[in-house]
Amino acid sequence: MSSKTTTRDAVPEDFRQLLDANDLAAIENEWLARVDSAPEDVEVFVAVGERLAEVDKDMASILLQTLDDELEERQIWGPRLELLRRKGHTFFKPPELHDAIVASMSGLYAARDSWEHLADKIGLGKGKDDLRKTWQKVERLEGLMAFEVGTIVTMKDKGAARIEEVNLALENFLVKFDNGLELRVGFGGAAKILEPLAPDHILRRKLERPEELEALRDDDPSELLRLVLQCENRPLLSTEVKQILEGIVSPSRWSRWWAAARKHPQVLNDPKNKRAYIWVESSEDAQDAVWQAFEKAAPQRQIEMLRREGERDESLRRRMADTLARRAAHDRAKKPGLAAEIWVALERADVPADSSVDWSPHSLASTHEDLRAVISGIEDRIARERLYEVVRTQRDNWPEVYVQALWLETDARSIDKLVEPLLEAHGELFDQLFDQLVSQPRKAPATFTWLVERAAERPAWLERNPVRLMNQLLFAITADEFAPYRAARLAPLLESGGTLPRLLDHLTEDQASAALDTVKKSPALEDYHRQPLSNAIRLRFPNLDKDTEQPLYATQAQIRAKRAELKQLAEEEIPENRAAIESARELGDLRENFEYHAARRRHEYLSARATNLNEDLSRVRPIDAKNVTGEEIVIGTRVTFDGENGTQVYTILGPWESDPDQGVLSNESDLAQSLLGKTKGDEVMLPDGAFTVAAIEAWE
Repeated sequence: MSSKTTTRDAVPEDFRQLLDANDLAAIENEWLARVDSAPEDVEVFVAVGERLAEVDKDMASILLQTLDDELEERQIWGPRLELLRRKGHTFFKPPELHDAIVASMSGLYAARDSWEHLADKIGLGKGKDDLRKTWQKVERLEGLMAFEVGTIVTMKDKGAARIEEVNLALENFLVKFDNGLELRVGFGGAAKILEPLAPDHILRRKLERPEELEALRDDDPSELLRLVLQCENRPLLSTEVKQILEGIVSPSRWSRWWAAARKHPQVLNDPKNKRAYIWVESSEDAQDAVWQAFEKAAPQRQIEMLRREGERDESLRRRMADTLARRAAHDRAKKPGLAAEIWVALERADVPADSSVDWSPHSLASTHEDLRAVISGIEDRIARERLYEVVRTQRDNWPEVYVQALWLETDARSIDKLVEPLLEAHGELFDQLFDQLVSQPRKAPATFTWLVERAAERPAWLERNPVRLMNQLLFAITADEFAPYRAARLAPLLESGGTLPRLLDHLTEDQASAALDTVKKSPALEDYHRQPLSNAIRLRFPNLDKDTEQPLYATQAQIRAKRAELKQLAEEEIPENRAAIESARELGDLRENFEYHAARRRHEYLSARATNLNEDLSRVRPIDAKNVTGEEIVIGTRVTFDGENGTQVYTILGPWESDPDQGVLSNESDLAQSLLGKTKGDEVMLPDGAFTVAAIEAWE
C-alpha cells in the first residue's frame, strides 16, 4: 500500500488532471513532450505509466517503449537500466529484455578495464530466458563496478581507504588505508565489507581534504562534530567520534576539543542511549527534545540531565529543577536517599531548593532514624560524601554510621573518606570491621577490594593474619561478586610489589607451611605467579620441610567419595578427554581450532584435579568417632556453646566436610584452630561474642 501511494504521489499535477479527465490524446502529447525535454526523469514516467495502465494497458506499454527508445538513442544508460528494471517486462519479451539490459550495462561500464572480464566471469550474456538471474547478475556487477581504481571506501573498524588496484587475475581489490595498511578483498566479499563514500562524507574529506577539517577543528569545533554526526546518520559514542577524527584531533587535545564541541545546543544525548550523541535541526528542537526526554526519564537520569543539559537555557534548567524539587519533597519519607541526592544536584546546578522544605542532607542526617536506608538510596558519589560530612558533624554515633556505610559503599574514593576519620578517632571499630571483612569478604566486595589494595602499604594490616588475608584475596579473584574489580584492581595485587607478595614478609614459621600449601593449590594463581611465590616462602624459611605434608582429616564417607571421584577421573573422564583432543586435532589448524583449545583446557583442569586429589588422599587421616572422649575439643567433636546471645553449636571435621553455614568447621580454619584443646567450662570468642563451652560429644 505504501509503495503504491508513493508511486502515485510522483504523478505531476498536469498529468493527474489529464488522467482524471481520461484525455488519452493529451496524455500522449504531454508524454512525448516530456520525453523530449527530460527523458531521465524515470520516476515520473513510471508513475504516469502505472496510472495510465489502469485505463489503457497497451497505450502505457507503447509510451514506455517510446521512452526506452529515446534513452537508448541518447545513451542515457543509468536511467534506461532503471526503466528496464521496473517496467521492461511490459514492452519487451525475455530475450529482448535481456539484450537491452546487457546493452545498458555495457553502455555504463564498458570504458572500464575490468568490465569485460567481470561481465564474462559472472556470465551476464548467458541465460537470456531467466530474467530473475539476469537481474541478480546485474546487481552483483553493479556492486563490483562501484569499486574502480581511485574509489574512496570505508571498512568497519578500519576507517577510510582508497581502491589502489583491481586485480582481474586474482579477482580481488587492493585497498590501501591512510595509515599505510594494505588489504586485498575478493570480488565476492567486496560489496559486503566495503562501502563507497559520498564526496561530502567526513571520512572521505578526512582522506582527501584534511586541511579543511583541521581548520574547523580550531575555528568551529561544533561544526566539525556536526559533520561527523550527520554523515554517520546514527547516534555515536564519544569513542566512535574520537576514532573517526583520529589524525585530525590529536589525543593530547581531544578532551579540550570534545568539551568545546559538545557544548553546542544542537548536540544532544540520544534518548535511547545516554552515552551516545545526535545532532538536531535547531536549538528549539533541541530544547523540546531534552524536555520530552527529561519528562520520561527515571529520577537519577533526570538528575544527570539537569547537570548535563541544564546549561542550554536558564528557563529549561529552572523547569528541570522545579520538577525535581517537587519529586524530592513528595518522596522524602519513602525515598530519603533520592531526596538528598536531588538537593545536592540542585545546589551544584546553582538552583538551590527552597530551604523551608525539610529534605536537605543536613535535615536527613540530623533526624532520620534509618541512615542506612538514606545512604543506600543515593547513587551519586558526591551526594553520598556530602551526607557523610554532615553525619559527622550532626550525629554522636557517626562512627557506627560510618561502619554501616562501609558495608554499602562501592566507590574507593568515598571509602577513603569514611576510613580516615575512623582510623584517627576510633581505631578499635576499624579493627573489628577489618576482621569482619576478612572473614566475610563477599558481603562488601568493594570495601574488601579497597582493603586488600591499601594493605600493601600498611604493614600492620598485613601482619594481623597474613595466611587468612592471602586465602581471602585469592578467593575474591575467583568469586563472581568480585567480577567488576577482578581485572583492574585485584589481579595486579598478585604481581611483584602487590599485596600478595608483601604478605609473605609477615608470615611466621608456623604459618609458612599453610601459606605454601595455599600457593600450590589456589586456582587463582597462574604458574608464573605460583613459582616465584613458592620460592620466596622457601627462601625465607629455609628449614621448611618440603617433603612433610600436614595430615588432611576427613570422614570415611568423604574419603570413599574422593577415591570414587579419582577413579572416575582416571578411568573415564581423562581417557574421554584424550580422545576428544585427538578428534579435535584432526579438524585442522590448531591455532584457530576452538574445539582443540577447549579440549586442552579441559585436559589441564582434569589433570590438575586428579593430581590434587591424589596428593590429598596420600596424606588423608580418617576421623574416628571412637577416639572422641568428650573431655576436650578435638577433630570429630560437636560442641555446644552457651552465651548471652543464646546457644550455638559447631562441629569440627576436615576441610572436605566444611560447611560454615550449617555450623560445620574445617579443622584448618582460624575459628576451629582457636577452639581445639578447649575443655568444658572454658570461655571462647565466637563471631557473635563471648561464649562458654557447655558440652562436647562425638559428631556421630
